[in-house]
Amino acid sequence: MNYVLQNPGSADMVAVAYLHERLRQLDESYDHTSSTAILGPAGHVHGQVKFLREHATNPRVRRALYEVEADSATLMSQLVWDVSQRRDHQAPLTYLDEAVDAARHVRDPSVESYAVLRKSFIALYGEKDAGKGRQLAQQAAEVAQLVSPSLAGLSLLHVAEGYAMAGELNGCEDALKKAEAQFDRVTADDVSAPYYTVNEFNRLAGSCYLFLGLPERAEPILRMTTRALAAKKKSQAIALGNLTLAFIRQGKLDEAADTMHRTIDAVELTRGGGGLNLAFSAGRELRPWRGETWAQDINDRLLALMAAI
Repeated sequence: MNYVLQNPGSADMVAVAYLHERLRQLDESYDHTSSTAILGPAGHVHGQVKFLREHATNPRVRRALYEVEADSATLMSQLVWDVSQRRDHQAPLTYLDEAVDAARHVRDPSVESYAVLRKSFIALYGEKDAGKGRQLAQQAAEVAQLVSPSLAGLSLLHVAEGYAMAGELNGCEDALKKAEAQFDRVTADDVSAPYYTVNEFNRLAGSCYLFLGLPERAEPILRMTTRALAAKKKSQAIALGNLTLAFIRQGKLDEAADTMHRTIDAVELTRGGGGLNLAFSAGRELRPWRGETWAQDINDRLLALMAAI
């Protein structure tokens, strides 16, 4: 790699394979490592990929580097957004635009779909724009439709969430049914299948019912999901945060306190932006009980978490 970086015109498929493997390792560490720890190495790889792609003389190598660049730009957007606690929207969107351009350059609708889907996450959870988020998720589903039922299903889950955020129960449940139907279309060739699981479906369905003001319907789904997501700490932290909110909104304070501590435990391990934001949201909803000892203990942990960020 040192030689190739000093002589970028000599880049070959071996160099591409090395960068692709390094990116895969970083991506696989996402669920159990803080985004802050991954951001530097991921940025280093992304910079190398772009540099070599700009100087590659072999068309086959340049195309392969575009493919890696699309993936590395998508990962960078995810990490930058996490590290900003989902406050910085522009930098992640810039990376996602880069990912879409690279994916279109090599005509890879799966990667393009996922990058557009991540744009919908920023609209839904960052900008709090349910309509824009739903439209982007629908666009992602349409791009993925012919090549990846898994990505289409995952996108439709976020279409459902967009409807839920707007308080539209019928639209939400219709999108959930369409998303569930995609499971029957998944084949062994669908490389995105590991990302579209029953656990992910249930996590988003629980979130939908919470947005719709139906915490009693969200609770059993989220209970089951938090146990199943033990190996995916960042996703589990989000599910735990939503379960805490479901308990609070039903007045189940003992369960809320216990789950809140589990949420903070998970967030302390990974610093995931989604779980972090939900932990603070739940903390705000516990203010009516701030005089209680158990609520003060939670507040102290949230303050310590904030200080450590």
